[in-house]
Amino acid sequence: MELGETAAAAGIRESREELGITVDAARLSPIAVMQRTDGTDDPIEQRVDWFFACDEWDGEPRILEPRKCAELAWFDLDASPDLMPDYERAALRALREGGSATLLDVGF
Repeated sequence: MELGETAAAAGIRESREELGITVDAARLSPIAVMQRTDGTDDPIEQRVDWFFACDEWDGEPRILEPRKCAELAWFDLDASPDLMPDYERAALRALREGGSATLLDVGF
């Protein structure tokens, strides 16, 4: 998030910067908020993640930051890839279970 930016605005900006798509805020549905840490006192590792679902956007998703992402693919919610961070798997579980702004406590 950038200074003065809301979580939804950050998601919209990141979608544009990382995937090249345009997302309308009205199409975002909050599904989960997660606080996590790596267990240190390093401020950058004290995080709060917001997860949104979006079922409509303009443009074709593509990798715009290849140094951060090796592949872009679609998966069924019940067939996610093995190489996925556990905290992202927890957010997808919240989506599958009908998540509606769920607070996730996953101990990261």
